[in-house]
Amino acid sequence: MKNRKLLRYFGIGLAALVVVALLMGGAFAGGLLLAPRVNDNAFAAALHNDDASPARALQSTSTDIVAAYEQALMDVYQQTLPSVVSIRVTQKVERTMPDTQYNFGFPFGPFMQPAPRSPQEYYNRGLGSGFVWDKEGHIVTNYHVVANATDVEVVFADGTQAKAEVLGTDPDADLAVIKVDLPPKDLHPVTLGDSDTLQTGQIAIAIGNPFGQDFTMTSGIISAVGRTIRSGNSPFSIPEVIQTDAPINPGNSGGPLLNRRGEVVGINTMIISRSGASAGIGFAVPINIAKKVVPTLMKGESYEYSWLGITGTTLSPEVADFMRLPEGTRGVLVIAVAQDSPADKAGLRGSDKTLKVAGVEYQLGGDVITAIDDRPVEEMDDLITYLVEETRPGDTVTLTVLHPDGEQETLKVTLAARPDLSHVNQRNK
Repeated sequence: MKNRKLLRYFGIGLAALVVVALLMGGAFAGGLLLAPRVNDNAFAAALHNDDASPARALQSTSTDIVAAYEQALMDVYQQTLPSVVSIRVTQKVERTMPDTQYNFGFPFGPFMQPAPRSPQEYYNRGLGSGFVWDKEGHIVTNYHVVANATDVEVVFADGTQAKAEVLGTDPDADLAVIKVDLPPKDLHPVTLGDSDTLQTGQIAIAIGNPFGQDFTMTSGIISAVGRTIRSGNSPFSIPEVIQTDAPINPGNSGGPLLNRRGEVVGINTMIISRSGASAGIGFAVPINIAKKVVPTLMKGESYEYSWLGITGTTLSPEVADFMRLPEGTRGVLVIAVAQDSPADKAGLRGSDKTLKVAGVEYQLGGDVITAIDDRPVEEMDDLITYLVEETRPGDTVTLTVLHPDGEQETLKVTLAARPDLSHVNQRNK
């Protein structure tokens, strides 16, 4: 009798463990741990309602999560929409086109005979996006949106239209500031975020005017951070660029890239597309660079970046081996040095020989920069980012340099402002 009671209790206990295990397994399989508050309610319903089941609880929880995500996107759109503008631009271009005159010749009938070429005026019309920076009417957009503009018009989401004046532009960072004359009560500045805290995988939201479809929102994630890309308007590169898979199309340029809290973390600027179609990888200028540049552009002045005066590339293991540098050497190989530049005056030397291996040509023989102000430089992006974010023209930096013969040297370099490179000569040695 006693044994039967023990077996019965053991059977009840085993059954309870199986039920708990099933519930826990369902919780993990359904991703319920992502929403603990909803989970508690779901499990309470499952345990206290005879009609409830773990499967029904899972379905309810999934619906709640999707609804919360949708609501978050809608909130960001409604919060940011009054701050986003459509920018319509007219650009006058002069093209040299042949005039034509018609003569009638026998027996071939009419034909066209080109006349001397003469310049003619044409007008291009473009569309971009932007966002309100402050209550004074300053609006931030891309440089390439308003470059060479003769007329700029801003349209707000509520239909308000206003003429805008271009105050300042920065081709190197692809940024521009324009200004409208509207009452402060009609202006709604964006909330600025911190692009330095972004992580791959976070939600990214873009609002703009792609293909003329005003005030469109797209979403995705932060695909990568810390990219360095050419602005497309100058020979210099933009560091710490944000990569996103949120669709960025023509007309989105200059619009805000937002995080899930509706804070602006970047300014949408371009896509990379191998097909030539408007589908590819999107990029945004980090808002922390805009925080540095925009106040200067608002004054109608040009922002000055530090200039070292080299053309360089990340040192590859193959080149390090060809140059017989110490194993594990990393840094920036100096390819060429601009004449009379800060680097030239400090004694940096560029590559002086090439080596062709398996059809690939390698530059060899230049100095290798391995650190700047005691911060390791492992690739070209590290050097560009430090110069842009941590220095200004006139600052003196300390470069740790490895010469081709393996000797290490520390050089003091006083940085200058970026010049017009069309007037700069470069030399390799």
